[in-house]
Amino acid sequence: MDPQAFIRLSIGSLGLRVPGTALAAAKSGLHALTSPCSCEIRLRGFPVQTSSVPVVSSPESVPDHQSIVSSFYLEESDLKALLAPGCFYASHACLEIVVFAGRKGSHCGVGVKRQQIGTFKLEVGPEWGEGKPVILFNGWIGIGKSKQESGKPGAELHLRVKLDPDPRYVFQFEDETKLSPQIVQLQGTIKQPIFSCKFSRDRVSQVDPLNTWSSSVDSSDQETGRRERKGWKVKIHDLSGSAVAAAFITTPFVPSTGCDWVARSNPGAWLIVRPDVCRPESWQPWGKLEAWRERGIRDSICCRFHLLSEVQEGGGLLMSEILLNAEKGGEFFIDTDRQVRAVAATATPVPSPQSSGDFAALSPVVGGFVMSCRVQGEGKSSKPLVQLAMRHVTCVEDAAIFMALAAAVNLSIEACRPFRRKIRRVNRHSW
Repeated sequence: MDPQAFIRLSIGSLGLRVPGTALAAAKSGLHALTSPCSCEIRLRGFPVQTSSVPVVSSPESVPDHQSIVSSFYLEESDLKALLAPGCFYASHACLEIVVFAGRKGSHCGVGVKRQQIGTFKLEVGPEWGEGKPVILFNGWIGIGKSKQESGKPGAELHLRVKLDPDPRYVFQFEDETKLSPQIVQLQGTIKQPIFSCKFSRDRVSQVDPLNTWSSSVDSSDQETGRRERKGWKVKIHDLSGSAVAAAFITTPFVPSTGCDWVARSNPGAWLIVRPDVCRPESWQPWGKLEAWRERGIRDSICCRFHLLSEVQEGGGLLMSEILLNAEKGGEFFIDTDRQVRAVAATATPVPSPQSSGDFAALSPVVGGFVMSCRVQGEGKSSKPLVQLAMRHVTCVEDAAIFMALAAAVNLSIEACRPFRRKIRRVNRHSW
């Protein structure tokens, strides 16, 4: 399998200080530095990212150079767009970090206005496309001037901006998961078959006795009318036909008491498994995916993934909890830079992985992007697009387990559709 070239632009080691005494800080108009500071991190063509910025009180202190607060992942087309001057841009794009004192919001119903402290800019250059690790900036830099004493240095920002190659494998389900499609690897315009996907479901399911069925109701309506969705299973086969990963529902998707949808209080769950190397014809648990529906102006499907491990007790290690738009779909991802590990403070350290299937991202010294899966919303033909970090894939079987997870995410969109309490009988003779 040949990976596609990606680069990771990471921003970290943030810190803010005002040279001189506290009196100097007050004179500079930066008295709000005692309150939380934040920044907006902007790169043309990408959503704005935000982060808090700690205030450094001691002149000798240097922020942790290992900390990363923001990452952008760029493929070849992104780099070309950034390096090409736009219609309204005189030069190449810039990485821009705008620092504010205070935060957006309101207090007692009164809007709170942030104070802009200063801006750091770094122009995109040819070195971004060389595919080599490079530190673009590391250290302190002045980002503002004193308001009261013009010409004297104001606030200083500490940051570390680094580029790292981050190649990925890209896979595509060629049809809807329920139709047992082939899975191909994408490399430019080339599609190479890698896996096949076999979907099955238990046809025996409890039916709501309040429903009145007619032969004119199609199968999809029947599925939404059932009072539970269970027995769904997806197996991933390699080109030789051997099953190398699977996902199956372990907790049925059922409507919660008093409503007709799967609620957070009682989520449905999938078990993601891989072949047990010690016991032929047996499966070894690898991960657990829970899903439920969040009601609102725009309904969302929440997917929560735990990695299971022999050294991990309870429900495993939380790696991702993502809200997907129920109507439009979205991106499920596992990325240690973008996700806060809810159990990190109490989790037992995970030993060094033997393969990507053991999840190299759990190592204390390895982080960043692991995988992403783009899916469509309810009622739409969804052909999941999956990206995997190359460093987490040592063999084809390692990629297969993520395909099983992606299939479970995709099927969860349908499994969380609202249930119908009653289906109206259709009069065949009415026109």
